[in-house]
Amino acid sequence: MNKTDGVAKAERKFNRLITVISIVIPLVVAALFGVKIPNMEPLGFLPPIYATINGVTAVLLILAVLAIKNGKRKTHQNLMTTCIALSLVFLIMYIAYHMTSESTAFGGEGPIRYIYYFVLITHILLSIVIIPLVLKTYARAYLGKYESHKKLAKITFPLWLYVAVTGVVVYLMISPYYVH
Repeated sequence: MNKTDGVAKAERKFNRLITVISIVIPLVVAALFGVKIPNMEPLGFLPPIYATINGVTAVLLILAVLAIKNGKRKTHQNLMTTCIALSLVFLIMYIAYHMTSESTAFGGEGPIRYIYYFVLITHILLSIVIIPLVLKTYARAYLGKYESHKKLAKITFPLWLYVAVTGVVVYLMISPYYVH
């Protein structure tokens, strides 16, 4: 088997795994959203932490793009790996919060209510879409397929940045309505 065949085989394996992960994560999150841990103190301190993680992720994404544009491939790789790790930490905290706390209703009225729901819905939908995009983009770089990595990254980056930034926006908009 030559190197090209080996890369193609590895990419097929990654793609199968990415497909499974991209289906399982949203389903598990949706399922766990309805599960409440009995007799557990609400983890009300988590939303500002995971909102901050979203903000840090947004900054690191921008720094990662700047790093690669300046030829700093290792810095870029480290920043992107950190962004994926932060996204995983966010996800764990998000699930933990919703398994211990009731959902907070948005209390704003008038046009701000429509803006909030638009931002929230696009954030949620794109957070699902971004999972396979991030993993495929990362896998292509890992496999040394830099041209196809770069091509997919041009789609992945703005969507991931949008998800990270709107995560902070959603938190800021709903935070006055949290029960303390």
